[in-house]
Amino acid sequence: MEINFEELRDEMVEEQLIKRGIDDDLVLNAFRKVKREKFVPDKNKKYAYEDGAQLISAGQTISQPYIVAVMIEALEIKESDKVLEIGTGSGYAAALLAEIAAEVYTIERIEELALKARKVLSDLDYRNVKVKLGDGSLGWEENAPYDSILVSAAAPYVPEKLIEQLSKGGKIVIPVGERNEVQQLKRLTKKSKGKLKEEELEYVRFVPLIGEDSWR
Repeated sequence: MEINFEELRDEMVEEQLIKRGIDDDLVLNAFRKVKREKFVPDKNKKYAYEDGAQLISAGQTISQPYIVAVMIEALEIKESDKVLEIGTGSGYAAALLAEIAAEVYTIERIEELALKARKVLSDLDYRNVKVKLGDGSLGWEENAPYDSILVSAAAPYVPEKLIEQLSKGGKIVIPVGERNEVQQLKRLTKKSKGKLKEEELEYVRFVPLIGEDSWR
C-alpha cells in the first residue's frame, strides 16, 4: 500500500510539535514543507515521521522532529538571516533552515554524509544551502558573521571559533555535556563587547561533536 507522506507530515506537525508547544509559524511551515522521507534510508522511509530519531549511515542519526523544532525555534531566525549549521548529517535540518533563512551554511566531517546531503538538497532544489566537508568545531570563517548557529552534535563546551563567528545579537543553540550521556541544550545570545547570555533549554542526547576544539 502506498504511504501518504503528506498526511503523515501534517500529523507530525500537529501531534509532535504544536501539541508540545512549538508555535512559531515560520518553523511549523518549514516542517510542513520539508519531505523528511527524502532524508532517511529507503528501508526506513515508512518510519520517517515517527516520534523519535532515525539511524542514517556512518553510525549517525537524524534527530527527533520535536528536538529539531525546539532548536530551530530557539534561534528566532528571521527570513533575512544567514545561518551556520554544525553537523549536517542527513541534511534534514539544513532543509528546514533553508525554508526560513536567506542563507544556510552547513558543515559535516564525514565525507559520505556530506556528499549524500549535498545531493539530496540539490535534488530538492535548495539553492540557498552550501555544504562543506570539514571540522565543525572551527566553524566556517570565510562566510562569517552568522545571525544564528545551530550545533547538531554535543560538545564539552561552546567552541571559541563559533562564538567569534556569531554576529552581535546572534544566537547559538548547542547541546553541551559528556559523550554518550544526557546533555543540556543551551542557547547563548551574543551581547555587546562579546558577552554571552546563556539559557538552558531541554535535556537531550546527541552524538559527539568531533573536532579540534571539541571531542577528539
